[in-house]
Amino acid sequence: MKFTDGFWQLRPGVTALYAQEAYDIWKTDAAADGDGLVITAPTTVITRRGDTLNRPVLTVTLSSPLEGVVRVRVSHHVGRPWHGGFELPGAVDGGAGAVSLTEGGGALSTGPLTARIASGAPWSLSFELDGKRVTGSSHKAQGYIQLADAADVAHGVAGNARTGLGAPHSATYLHEQLDLGVGELIYGLGERFGPLVKNGQTVDIWNADGGTSSEQAYKNVPFYLSNRGYGVLVNDPGHVSFEIGSEAVERVQFSVAGEELEYFLIAGPTPKDVLTRYTALTGRPPIVPAWSYGLWLSTSFTTDYEEATVTSFIDQMAANELPVSVFHFDCFWMREFNWCDFEWDPRTFPDPDGMLARLHEKDLRVCVWINPYIGQRSPLFAEAAAQGFLVKRPDGSVWQWDLWQAGMGLVDFTNPEATAWYQGHLRRLIDQGVDCFKTDFGERIPLEVEYFDGSDPSRMHNLYTQLYNQAVHDVLVEKRGEGEAVVFARSATAGGQSMPVHWGGDNTSTFESMAETLRGGLSLAFSGFAFWSHDIGGFEGTPDPAVYKRWTAFGLLSSHSRFHGSNSYRVPWAFDDEAVEVTRTFTHLKMQLMPYLFQAGVDAATTGVPLARPMQLEFPDDPAVAYLDRQYMLGRDILVAPVFSATGEVEFYLPAGTWTNLLTGEEVPGGSWRREQHGFTSLPLYVRSGAVIPWGARTDRPDYDYLDGLRLRVFPGGEGSREVVVTTPEGRSETFTVDLTEVTE
Repeated sequence: MKFTDGFWQLRPGVTALYAQEAYDIWKTDAAADGDGLVITAPTTVITRRGDTLNRPVLTVTLSSPLEGVVRVRVSHHVGRPWHGGFELPGAVDGGAGAVSLTEGGGALSTGPLTARIASGAPWSLSFELDGKRVTGSSHKAQGYIQLADAADVAHGVAGNARTGLGAPHSATYLHEQLDLGVGELIYGLGERFGPLVKNGQTVDIWNADGGTSSEQAYKNVPFYLSNRGYGVLVNDPGHVSFEIGSEAVERVQFSVAGEELEYFLIAGPTPKDVLTRYTALTGRPPIVPAWSYGLWLSTSFTTDYEEATVTSFIDQMAANELPVSVFHFDCFWMREFNWCDFEWDPRTFPDPDGMLARLHEKDLRVCVWINPYIGQRSPLFAEAAAQGFLVKRPDGSVWQWDLWQAGMGLVDFTNPEATAWYQGHLRRLIDQGVDCFKTDFGERIPLEVEYFDGSDPSRMHNLYTQLYNQAVHDVLVEKRGEGEAVVFARSATAGGQSMPVHWGGDNTSTFESMAETLRGGLSLAFSGFAFWSHDIGGFEGTPDPAVYKRWTAFGLLSSHSRFHGSNSYRVPWAFDDEAVEVTRTFTHLKMQLMPYLFQAGVDAATTGVPLARPMQLEFPDDPAVAYLDRQYMLGRDILVAPVFSATGEVEFYLPAGTWTNLLTGEEVPGGSWRREQHGFTSLPLYVRSGAVIPWGARTDRPDYDYLDGLRLRVFPGGEGSREVVVTTPEGRSETFTVDLTEVTE
C-alpha cells in the first residue's frame, strides 16, 4: 500500500506523522519476554516545552522473545488492547535479551544481534549482526498514517487503496520502513508465483483463491528473508502490505491497519540460520511418514469414477511397475451439492468399507478431499446451523453464498464445540479406513461476519486456514500417531509449516505454469515451509505429452509427488508409452533416494531447513545464484534443473566445484553456466563435490528398511571425511563416517 506521491508529497487524502526523534529511552523488565527498552518518539523534534503539547507520539518497545530475535512494537495509542499476532511456540519465558543505556542511547543485545537506538534527532534505530549494521529504521521510516474518511477512501479519493484486493479499509495505518542496501535482495512472503526476488514488488498478505498465474496467493506469510543475513516477520495475521523498494526504493515498507505494528528482526548470518531461528519461533514441521514421499495417484476433479475405475488404475500401475503409495479420492467421492457431508456417494461407492479394505490389501494409503464449507443441501447444514457451528452475520443469521457450493456455510473453528463436531466426522472416516485428508480451500473467508470467540474478521481472514488445518492435523495425530499424520493442504500462513504437506494449487497445463509453480515452491521454501508438492502436469486443462513427461520428472524430484488434474485422468498411459517409461524411471529413482530424502525430512524437523532449497539458500556466497528460479537443490547435495521446453533444451548454472551427473556419472567443472539437451527420461541432475548419497536397495516402495542393502555413493571433489546419518521409517538411526577419497562410481 502506497502512501506517498513521489519523494516530497503525500497522496491525496493521506496525513502522515513520523517518529522524529528518540526523546527518552528507559529500561523495563515488565515485558512478558524479559528486559526491554521503551522509547518515546514524538512526531516532531522537541526544541522547547511548548512542542510537547497537542502532539502525538509513538511508543516503541524493544524486547527479545528468543535468542537472535528482536521484537519491535510501534504503538500510537497504547490503551487499546493488543489485537494479537501469530502463535509463537518458541518464545522463551523471561526473554533472551540484555539491555544497556548510555548517554548516546540504548541497546538490546540477543545472541549475534543488537538493536541500537540513538538518543535525540533524527530518528535512528539500527540492527547490527556481529557488530555490523545490516538494516535500520531511519528518518520518516516509522509512520502513523491517517486517511480521509471512510466514504472518501471507499471511492478512491485517498488514492492508496488497492482495488479488488478484498482487504478491509481503515482510517489509520502504521508503517515501518527498513533500509534496503545496495545489492540487497528480498525473498519469501509466502508462496508467490512471480519473480523470486521481491525487490520492486508490492505484495499484499491476503489469502485468496487466485490460481498460480496472478499476484494472489493461497499461502501468504508476512515474513521475508534478506541476502544480508537477517529476516523480518510482521507479527500480524491480518492484511499486511509490503512495498519492497517499490515506493521508497531505498527501503522495504510494511504497513498494517490500526494503532499498533509489531515485527521481529531475526538474525542469521546465513539464510539457513535465519530459517532455523524463524521456525524455532513460529513452529517446526514434524517428521512426515515415509509412505507420504511415494507417488500419490488421484481420481482427478470432475472425471467420472467408481471403484472399478480406481481398481483399474491401481492394477495397471502395478502391471507397469509404477509404485503407488497413496490413492486420492477428490471431491466427487461425496454427492454433488453436499460438500462437505463426509458421506460416500452411495450411487458410485455402495460399499466404501469394503472398498477401503480392498485398497489397503493392495498396500495403499487412502486420502480423501475435504473443505471447511457445508452446502445447504447437506443434512449437516441444518444440524450445524441449529447448534451454532457455522460463522454468522452480524444480524445472527448464518453467513452463506453460492460461490463453490450452493448456499454453503463456513464452519466456525473458533467455537470449540464446532471444531469437535467437525473432527468427529473425520474420526469416523479414519475408523472406516481413510489415512489422510486433502484440506482444500480455506482462503475464501468473509469479512462481514461475527465469530464465536469474537475474533476480528479482518485478522481471521488469513488465520482461518491455521485453525482449519490444525483441527484436521490434530485428529490425524490422535488417530494415527506422531510421525504418521500428514495433510495435503492448499492454504496457509505463518506457522502453517508445522502442519505439512502443502501443495501449490491450481496451475495450468503448460511449461510456463510449470515454471511459475517452481517459483511458488521456492518462495514458500524461503518462508519456512519444508515440504511441498504440486499437481504434476498442471491442474487446469490437459497437458500435451511433452508437458506431462517433463513435469513428471520435476514432480518426482520434489519432496512429495502427486498426479492430479481437473477434467482428465492423469495416469501415464493416457498420454503415450514413453510417459509410462518416464514415470517408471523417476519413481524408481525416488524410491532409491528415500534414505537421503527421508533423512532430509528428519533434519527439517530440527532445523526448519526445507527439502527443496533455492540455490540462494545453499550457496549464499555465490552472487551468480542470486536471481536463479529455474533450478534448485533437493536436500544439501543434489541439484535439479527441470526442463521447461518441448525441445529438451535447458540452461542452468553449476556453482564452483566438481559436479557429477547422478544419472550418467559424468564429471563436469562448476562455476559456470551449462546448456544441455535432454530426452524425456533425463534432466540435469548433478551431485556436488564430496557428497555422500545414501542409496536405497528398493524401487517398489518408499517405506522400507533403508539400512538393509544400503549403499553409500561417494562423489569426487571432497577432502577428509564426512558423517552421514541414515534414519529408517521406524526411527532407527545409524551414523556412518565416510572417507571422501573413496569413490564407488
